Amino acid sequence: MNMAPALIEDLDFDREILEQGELISDKLNMLRLEQYPPNALKRLRQFSSAEVADFLGVTQNHIKKLHLEGKGPEPQVSGSGRRSYTAEQMMELRQYLDKHGRSDFKKYVPQRRRGEDLQVISVVNFKGGSGKTTTAAHLAQYLALTGHRVLAVDLDPQASLTALHGIQPELDRNLSLYEALRYDDERKSIKELIRPTNFPGLDIVPANLELQEYEYETPLAASGRHQPEGKLFFTRISQALKEVDDRYDVVVIDCPPQLGYLTLTSLSASTAVVITVHPQMLDVMSMSQFLLMLGGILESIKAAGASVKLKWFRYLVTRYEPTDQPQAQMVGFLQALFNKRMLTHQMLKSTAISDAGITKQTLYEVEKSQFTRSTYERALESLNAVNGEIASLIHSAWGRK
Repeated sequence: MNMAPALIEDLDFDREILEQGELISDKLNMLRLEQYPPNALKRLRQFSSAEVADFLGVTQNHIKKLHLEGKGPEPQVSGSGRRSYTAEQMMELRQYLDKHGRSDFKKYVPQRRRGEDLQVISVVNFKGGSGKTTTAAHLAQYLALTGHRVLAVDLDPQASLTALHGIQPELDRNLSLYEALRYDDERKSIKELIRPTNFPGLDIVPANLELQEYEYETPLAASGRHQPEGKLFFTRISQALKEVDDRYDVVVIDCPPQLGYLTLTSLSASTAVVITVHPQMLDVMSMSQFLLMLGGILESIKAAGASVKLKWFRYLVTRYEPTDQPQAQMVGFLQALFNKRMLTHQMLKSTAISDAGITKQTLYEVEKSQFTRSTYERALESLNAVNGEIASLIHSAWGRK
């Protein structure tokens, strides 16, 4: 009887994984420099007049008419007569339309009005791979493109939302929200943590691995010399956001894929919650466990003074393939159970979205020409439908019709 020789390796595991992490980081930075020369900062493409008209809620002919009359910003015009605008010019055009439109029907600038509260939306799921970060990124960018002032907060130590916005945490040395949550004298204002993105109207608080420290420090604070603050940990994000309340209309928080102190603190600060779910049996089972755990924990911290007062929450089906019969059945099952809590639209699975992610881009950033037209338009239609529905919920929370 032949026995396979034993595999004997003398592994210095900690040293090797550190070296491999550094190697990957260096290679990613080289790719970033190649993609965004000369300073590795992300840029944003121009938008066609059709896209601009869609984001502004007017006809393409109206955009053309304004240009021909010399009104609004001057677009770039191709040899074939196609007009394109930068995102900054789209904002200028929005302001122009708002100023020169009917005074009783100003819909072009949807920013908060007097008496309307800051909307804080947490995007959550207990299981990775549900499209949580993709949802948060596209939602934040859509809201900015449609005229809202948006702050994205990456609360996931893995920092995927941060990376999507061109920031490499381990190299760019950005501070995370941990600095505004920590319990010692080193705590900083959230104002010091905010960075602009390549989207006008959209800022971000990046993430890094230090966020994980909050998970360790909170239970220690609750039993140590920071006991009063530790026991009221769930107020820390809402307190931090008060410092920038007047600067934004909407905050979009990408929560970590776990039910820890970061997620609970985010939920306590939220006015709305989007729970992403992939329509597969194992994912739905995982979501069931997540909801049971979340409900139990929220009851406990409610007794300690926490107050989760949501204007709305919705389940969002992500990575959905309508032609997949088991998935279609699962969506039907969820709709039957949670009809009023399900978003009407689903986020379709698309190679356009996944392929854009390979280059750390969203669908709002990539050039349409990189994809088959039907594939791109189908994915974009799905994204805009979901994000438009969420925008309507935000406006309803403000009391708008």
